[in-house]
Amino acid sequence: MRWAEGSRRTRETEVKVDLCLDGSGQAEVDTGVGFFNHMLETFARFAAFDLKVWARGDLEVDAHHTVEDVGIVLGQVLDRAWGEKRGINRFGNAILPMDEALALAAVDISGRGGFYWEGVFPSARVGNLDVEVIPEFFRALALNARLTLHLRLLAAENTHHAAEALFKALGVALGQAVRLRSGGQDTIPSTKGVL
Repeated sequence: MRWAEGSRRTRETEVKVDLCLDGSGQAEVDTGVGFFNHMLETFARFAAFDLKVWARGDLEVDAHHTVEDVGIVLGQVLDRAWGEKRGINRFGNAILPMDEALALAAVDISGRGGFYWEGVFPSARVGNLDVEVIPEFFRALALNARLTLHLRLLAAENTHHAAEALFKALGVALGQAVRLRSGGQDTIPSTKGVL
């Protein structure tokens, strides 16, 4: 089983993450931010990862530090869980609808962190979360997992649907990328021989 855990403690937050890439989509998430919990659970289900996240942060300020730091730790844990990346597909993509919302995600587990985002949310908040921190979560995850992540919000009228489409699309794309190729478990999917 490809599994890792990690934690981070700062003056603003404390975060613990446990992740199994070869899971069934089970999630236990408690960040203190209800909508963010729902998005992480959705991501895990569509990636078919088993995920545990516990976080406490300075929510009396806002959710920014908590959301970003969960992205940092989740990215670090992903990078450890896939190890040398032998036998993985490496690439994954999804164009995913959530009612009227439409999101695109493309992933390359390249060893080079990069985040490329285009989109506008219909409103500034959803639940108890300022949506401007959602791209910050994805950026932190991509840079710390050392993967290339392209996200596009192609259509949206409802902010909840828009965010959920993005998290689902990332889950589907990343789930594809980490799957082991049939007969290719000993090879690294790169012409360089290393990722």
